[in-house]
Amino acid sequence: MGKSIESHLHEDRVFQPPKEFSRKARISSMAQYRRMYKESIAKPASFWGREAKELAWQKPWKKVLDWSAPYAKWFVGGKLNVTESCLDQHLDGPRRNKAAIIWEGEPGETRVLTYQQLHREVCRFANVLEANEVKSRDRVLIYMPMIPEAAIAMLACARIGAVHSVVFGGFSAESIVDRLEDSGATTVLTADGGYRRGKVVPLKANVDAALKSHKGVKRVVVYQRTGAKVTMKRGRDLWWHEELEKVSASHQARAFDSEHPLFILYTSGSTGKPKGILHSSGGYLLGAYTTCKYIFDMRDEDVYWCTADVGWVTGHTYIVYGPLANGVTQVMYEGAPNFPDFGRFWSIVEKYGVTIFYTAPTAIRAFIKAGDKFPASHDLSSLRLLGTVGEPINPEAWMWYHEKIGGGRCPIVDTWWQTETGAIMISPLPGCTPTKPGTATLPFFGVDAAILDENGKECKADEGGKLVIRKPWPSMLRTIYGDARRYKKVYWSDYVGRYTAGDGARRDRDGNFWIVGRLDDVLNVSGHRLGTAEVESALVAHKAVAEAAVVGRPHEIKGQGVVAFVTLREGVKTSGRIEEELRNHVGKVIGAIAKPDEIHLTPALPKTRSGKIMRRLLKELVATGKITGNITTLEDFGVITKLQKEMKK
Repeated sequence: MGKSIESHLHEDRVFQPPKEFSRKARISSMAQYRRMYKESIAKPASFWGREAKELAWQKPWKKVLDWSAPYAKWFVGGKLNVTESCLDQHLDGPRRNKAAIIWEGEPGETRVLTYQQLHREVCRFANVLEANEVKSRDRVLIYMPMIPEAAIAMLACARIGAVHSVVFGGFSAESIVDRLEDSGATTVLTADGGYRRGKVVPLKANVDAALKSHKGVKRVVVYQRTGAKVTMKRGRDLWWHEELEKVSASHQARAFDSEHPLFILYTSGSTGKPKGILHSSGGYLLGAYTTCKYIFDMRDEDVYWCTADVGWVTGHTYIVYGPLANGVTQVMYEGAPNFPDFGRFWSIVEKYGVTIFYTAPTAIRAFIKAGDKFPASHDLSSLRLLGTVGEPINPEAWMWYHEKIGGGRCPIVDTWWQTETGAIMISPLPGCTPTKPGTATLPFFGVDAAILDENGKECKADEGGKLVIRKPWPSMLRTIYGDARRYKKVYWSDYVGRYTAGDGARRDRDGNFWIVGRLDDVLNVSGHRLGTAEVESALVAHKAVAEAAVVGRPHEIKGQGVVAFVTLREGVKTSGRIEEELRNHVGKVIGAIAKPDEIHLTPALPKTRSGKIMRRLLKELVATGKITGNITTLEDFGVITKLQKEMKK
């Protein structure tokens, strides 16, 4: 990595936790955080051993950690069934009849599952899996809409020791084939379809298309969600509801080793061979449980809502395993945030009295673009805590979120973590951490994070470098499934015994971590290494801009030129010189070196259904003028046509 990444953005606004929130919070002062953090780093065995005792174990562990870089074993010798911590342990007290999941379908129908009812459904479907010869360590591919049965399927796999691999419902048949071939899954769980913006997503049809070229699947169990007509292959395809009629609602949870594999989740499937990130049971569950407990400060009276899809790791950790282990009531929503309009999320918050709301910066920027009238027309006073996940949030979006959604009274936990880390790694603790818009602030317990230069030396304040983790943590990935060599090369080869996250970052003089973007996205402009996140943040800070994406293009003099794609706010009236105005604005905020060489105005940016901007497509577009890569994960295919027309102007 040449010279260090330069950082030019500085944020001086500081928000202290509300005193009323701090008074009730589990971690209520920075002194308490520092004391606990120090113990978690210096004495991880005692710290994590104490926390792990709050989970349900069938056999106690002999040793908290066995570490031989890059391989970790947590709670060696301990045995548990993950679902007992998420379900069974709640059945002996008042949580038995408490709502576990409040579900709303996109068309508007609702369901409520209590902990007792959810336990019953998981047991029933565990029996279905076993009746269809699914055994411990067998891989099961799950490709479902955002309905309670998606969580039930995951938990049923965990209950019998099968390894689930969830494929996001927006992915194509090609993505299903890739994951089937790599994982060796022989059972697929799906639905006839799911709803998205009023249309039916043909999930079963996609599975059928995938299985034309992949012959290793023995069983496909299909949930009837939409009533759409589907083809059922005799001897292979089974109806979910018919299989449930054959089994009992009683299932004894077997004990599995703490290191028993829990799930495989694939990343970077759109470019090259997908990486199957493997997580095991005890350590992962502890990471999910403790981050929910401390970062979201979860309480029995909370109504929590994470807007992610279960197809992503956020859905695994912060819809299924973490919230249920904490015994919280949560909302689960099937459809798009803007169906029938951009008021849908806020109507759900108002309807169910949501207290904790966790969403992505891309969604927040889309809400900003849509206008303040949508949140303003709903009562959001039930909210007490807000969170963000998926990418760095630019300061102006943070401020809008704080003021328009949180009413200026809700702490915001801006969380940094990855599929590979399993759980949140860097985040404010809402009762004690002073926050600055745009920073993930400080490491969570047990996370020894640092920023290193190319020689492995720790960077100085405000000097950018590679974000690394220097010690093992409970929820860390165990390997890349079937490819230990790739696991070592991708994550552990830059520095001996250090996990490299692949993100560029800096620490300010107060010790806060600022993520400046993926190292792959760092621009080299006239010898200056600039993080794309900072240029994007500077653009969005302009009052006319709702969203921006920045990529580089080859430049014969500067090495790389800066190309920006900008979406303006609804109703903004601009002069014919808005592009020049934006260039000058970036120059003022960051410096002349960061001024975009090109600015393209576009009504929308190419995004996945989960809301992530597909910068890979933008890079291809500016380099070649066309897009030939895989676009099956795009939310709106029309965006590409509009961008190509814009580039030809």
